[in-house]
Amino acid sequence: MNANFYALLRSHFDERIAEPCILIPDGPVIHYDLLDAASARLAHVLVRAGCAPGDRVAVQVDKCWEVLPLYLACLRAGLVYLPLNTGYQKGELAYFFADAEPRVIVCRPESAESVATIRSQSTILTLGPGTGSLLERATSEAKRFFTVESKPDDLASIVYTSGTTGRAKGAMLTHRNLGSNALALVQRWGFTRGDVLLHALPIYHIHGLFVAIHCALLSGSRMLWLAKFDAAEVRALLPRATVMMGVPTFYTRLLADPAFGAADCRSMRLFVSGSAPLLPDTFDEFKRRTGHTILERYGMSETGMNTSNPLDGERIAGTVGPPLPGVSVRIAGNAGVGEIEVKGPNVFAGYWRMPEKTRDEFTSDGYFRTGDMGEMLPNGYLRIVGRAKDVVITGGLNVYPKEVEEKIDALPGVAESAVIGVPDADLGEAVTAVVVARPGHELSESDLIAALRSEIAHFKVPKRVHFVDELPRNAMGKVQKNLLRERFRNIS
Repeated sequence: MNANFYALLRSHFDERIAEPCILIPDGPVIHYDLLDAASARLAHVLVRAGCAPGDRVAVQVDKCWEVLPLYLACLRAGLVYLPLNTGYQKGELAYFFADAEPRVIVCRPESAESVATIRSQSTILTLGPGTGSLLERATSEAKRFFTVESKPDDLASIVYTSGTTGRAKGAMLTHRNLGSNALALVQRWGFTRGDVLLHALPIYHIHGLFVAIHCALLSGSRMLWLAKFDAAEVRALLPRATVMMGVPTFYTRLLADPAFGAADCRSMRLFVSGSAPLLPDTFDEFKRRTGHTILERYGMSETGMNTSNPLDGERIAGTVGPPLPGVSVRIAGNAGVGEIEVKGPNVFAGYWRMPEKTRDEFTSDGYFRTGDMGEMLPNGYLRIVGRAKDVVITGGLNVYPKEVEEKIDALPGVAESAVIGVPDADLGEAVTAVVVARPGHELSESDLIAALRSEIAHFKVPKRVHFVDELPRNAMGKVQKNLLRERFRNIS
């Protein structure tokens, strides 16, 4: 049996091959048969460009529907798809290209000249909405392509981690990784052919590229395809959708519209949030306004999704639910708070060309050390406490930022907070809070510290509180604590 992930996808939408797949507001409707044919033509283009199974294809383009058949073409041809954040600049691209050595690079038409100066050894093709040399070459190609026979552990994609603590690492994802995770999510989240997924996420990240798209294709459902998230546009389209996946920012921006409420969500059955923690206030306010309880889940580039709150059952704010089918999750030490370790068919094959790093990140019995800190609640739900590297060690005692942040966020006038450790001659690290106030509220450092002293142990109380207009975030909404540590490390 062919383990190629495209073969699995094709077998699931085969009966709906003439049905719509991508619905573009004020644009074309892309049916499954067109998607299949387009991916075949693009696979031929890549092979003619010299690609052979195992070769890498790097892609840095704006979100357009044509990127989807390009991704599928790479799967079909046994190539390794390498999505790159559209915000990466020349120096960052030079590192990725040198490390991955892509046979083909697909970029925006206006970037071709610059990309060629970075990586002259690769074939440079361009792609934009309805344009580019990639599409021009595809017009004369056949609309059928024999999907390459792949083994379960053959590479399907390399996804580079953010590299905020050092050299970016390429997580190697196999056909088995993608297929097992997609099947588990479709089952856990109840996807059917009648679903319509509102897709406003970027597609250079696993959330938008793998989690969202795989669920739709594997269930033979439809996607409302947006180039980017716009709160007004999303609100207008929600009555045509049944499922939406987003980052916390999507939900806070929807709630910022006082008119947003239950009427907008009348056709919806599921809202999913991930990539960054969802504040309990957002969770509660969304439920109050819409009647829908947002489903939170937990995943990462190296593993896809690991856990999820249930579709049918209690969804608890601040938790990410029990493990997905086939996934084993444990807390190192098996007592209280510790590092989260995971094992299963979803877990990546290792880091590209970093065998020593790969060995270091796995336990002797095959569990991947995620670097995230958490605790397993008595009901089997996982609660994320923070990143291991974010733990503050002050006076020899461990402080888990999430615990302090939850106390700060619950104080009147606080919109959100981030707790970090900064160098301290006496304590090693001093607990420091960075706080965003709600509009119209004035907060003081002394008042916040005084309020916290009655809530948590003295060693956990921040020694300093700094106020900012907003917290720095990456493209997926995660707070970049490394930037905060750098900014406030020398402020006493």
